[in-house]
Amino acid sequence: MRMHRAVVAAVLAALAACSLGAAAQQPAPGAGIYTCIDANGRRLTADRPIAECRHKEQQILNRDGSVRGILPPTLTAEERAEKEVRDRAAAEARAAAADAVRRDRNLMTRFPNEAAHQRAREAALDTVRLAMRATELRLRELQAARKPLLDEAEFYVGKALPPKLRNALDGNDAAVEAQRAASASQEAELGRISKLYDAELDRLRRLWGGAPPGSMGPLPAGPASAPRPQAPRP
Repeated sequence: MRMHRAVVAAVLAALAACSLGAAAQQPAPGAGIYTCIDANGRRLTADRPIAECRHKEQQILNRDGSVRGILPPTLTAEERAEKEVRDRAAAEARAAAADAVRRDRNLMTRFPNEAAHQRAREAALDTVRLAMRATELRLRELQAARKPLLDEAEFYVGKALPPKLRNALDGNDAAVEAQRAASASQEAELGRISKLYDAELDRLRRLWGGAPPGSMGPLPAGPASAPRPQAPRP
């Protein structure tokens, strides 16, 4: 009986060994063939990633020789940093291009023709013109308020002006200077808006003429996004 059991155990062990050997000879599920050209120009092939080509691209082939995929090279820390910079720049360029397309399409939706664009230009300029008229009115008010102060100051020729009168004249001077600065800023704003609308109109004419949206690069910020100068009233 003991001998029979030993024979059975030996047979089972042999069968297990044969099964393991057969399994070892079979490729792992999904295994591929790696191939590359090494630094010496030799084509290398293996059933796993090839160490000699770790810094090169390796093709992964199916058993029939068709390409299953690509194993990218292993990068050094410096190469990884450079790749990240390139990838980031490429992503930013793609985002800018998509934004240019979107903004060009929005521009054509807002302004289907030149008359619509001209109306928008005049509305933007009118905002500044209104502020300029307020500045001019304030300057006239300040000039009118200064006249009685100067008349009073004539009584003190060669003498020190009373503190109240001196403060009133100084305040008038400061207010006039502020209005003049506002006027200069408003004049510059008129020119800035006109220049932006000119550039926008040139872009629209090309888009209306058939140029693909986004083909002219990023669109500058539109005039409507800029703050409008207001006349200060000290």
